[in-house]
Amino acid sequence: MTATADEPRVAKRRARTVKKTEPTPESPGNDWSSWPTYDAASRGFRNYWYPIMWAEQIGQKPVPITLLGEKIVLVREGDQIHALHDRCPHRGVPLSLGRRQYEGTISCPYHGWTYRLDTGKMCAALTDGPSSPINGKVGVRTYAVEQRLGLVWIYVGDDDPAPVERDIPAELVENDFVLGGRWDIRPGNWRFAAENGFDEGHAKYLHNTALWRLFKVMPAWNETRIVEKDGWLIRVQDAVHWEAEFPGLGTWTNKRWWKRMPLPDAPGKAADVNPVIQGLDIPGFVSIRMPGLLRVAYPHFIHYEWYVPVDEDTVRYVQIMVRFEKGTKATAFKAKYLGAIRWLFHGQFTAQDAWMVDVMDAPPEKLYRPDLSLTAWRRHIEQVAPTVQQDPTVRVSK
Repeated sequence: MTATADEPRVAKRRARTVKKTEPTPESPGNDWSSWPTYDAASRGFRNYWYPIMWAEQIGQKPVPITLLGEKIVLVREGDQIHALHDRCPHRGVPLSLGRRQYEGTISCPYHGWTYRLDTGKMCAALTDGPSSPINGKVGVRTYAVEQRLGLVWIYVGDDDPAPVERDIPAELVENDFVLGGRWDIRPGNWRFAAENGFDEGHAKYLHNTALWRLFKVMPAWNETRIVEKDGWLIRVQDAVHWEAEFPGLGTWTNKRWWKRMPLPDAPGKAADVNPVIQGLDIPGFVSIRMPGLLRVAYPHFIHYEWYVPVDEDTVRYVQIMVRFEKGTKATAFKAKYLGAIRWLFHGQFTAQDAWMVDVMDAPPEKLYRPDLSLTAWRRHIEQVAPTVQQDPTVRVSK
């Protein structure tokens, strides 16, 4: 698609994240004014670690990314990955286009201004000689980087970063496991993606055509409440209704003769549960936590989704599936993931979610009873009161 052809679509998405609709007597509460922190967080939150991509994807060539609207270049030096602001302060040329002229440095491709990877400090102006008076007087912002779960994690914040383990679920830090996953960049604001993940109602209708659910019955509707435990908001099902009779319309059900009834509505209720998952004692199988991480726990595996803000209009969607196994069981899961799950679940199934996130246009909005999951998430953010990412163009230098 050409840049010209893409402009109307980008403008439409940007309008979604900034427009305001004043409430009227006919439609009270249809904007996000009740959640001002959330409303302002179109670029996400500072002072958190965010997963970006697989560490093995960062090689000798600099890799440009955007995170919370900030332009960043990733550079590998041996086993270490460095992150710097992707803009030479001389004339604004992206450092990601530059050269690895000397060990431990990156040089701007325009005039050879050269920066230390670990500090971001300028150490040479190659086209002005060793005694250049500008040398050592400028620098670029650097970001803390860690490698966990095979992923690159970047901290965007104002103070010294907390340990990266703070922003990784404890069960992934304390146990052995095998995982499969994928990431991609998707259109739509990160808040829509997070709300879609924690949304109580959509799976019963949107996903009843997914191949992943081809042989599994979906409920008609649930009676749900939200509980908080260890920083997670958890959807708890008090009742699951497999069919419903709608006056004047008929019966609504997803039951078919070839579909089996699904597992219980909480992972610990199944007859056979992985010991690690059993020990988590999760009262519902879907939960969410700051800064935008979804956990879907089944009796034998857990699926995680990170909704990482790229900018106001796009989201980096990082998803992994984990089994707490070793040896032959771990090998068997890896083969199953590559042969089927990657395409059925992390592909076609979540592509339906991506479709909705792309076309969603809110506020204004009219919420219904199952949206208690959305309003609980928004209230939680107001209570946590995280630092909202502002216009990142004011954070271009040290």
